[in-house]
Amino acid sequence: MCILDLKLIQMQCPCNPKNTYSSCCQKAHESITNANTSEVLMRSRYSAFVLGDVNYLQKSQHSSTRPNKREKREIEAWAKSVTWIKLEILHSTKGTENDTEGSVEFKAYYTENGQMGVIHENSNFKRENGHWVYVDGEHTSI
Repeated sequence: MCILDLKLIQMQCPCNPKNTYSSCCQKAHESITNANTSEVLMRSRYSAFVLGDVNYLQKSQHSSTRPNKREKREIEAWAKSVTWIKLEILHSTKGTENDTEGSVEFKAYYTENGQMGVIHENSNFKRENGHWVYVDGEHTSI
C-alpha cells in the first residue's frame, strides 16, 4: 500500500468528518452501486467535488443531464479552485433502497477568493442502470 492510499484510508470523509473516507464515500467512489440511497450518492458527490474527482461526478450523473467534455473541464477547474468547508444535509425525500427517485436538500459551504459561499440546492435523483444518479437540482448560491 502506498503512502497516498494510506492517507486516503485514514483521512476524515469530506461529507462527514465523524467518519473516515475509507468507511464512507470511498466505497461509492470505488463502485457506484455501493451508493444505495440518494443521500449516500449526494454525499459521495460532495466528496468527489472536494477531491476533484470529476470522473465520478460524470459517472454519478444521469445520462440525460451529464455535462459535455468542455463543461466537465470547467467543473473540475472550479471544484479545485475553491476550498470546501462542510456539507449540511437539510432534508431527504424518498430515495431509499426501495425507491426509484428521491430528493436531497443540502447546503455546501466553501470559500473562493477569500469569500464565503454556500450552495443551497434541492437535488433530484433517479435510478439508472440499477444505481442512483443525480438528475438536476434547484439551487441558489448564497
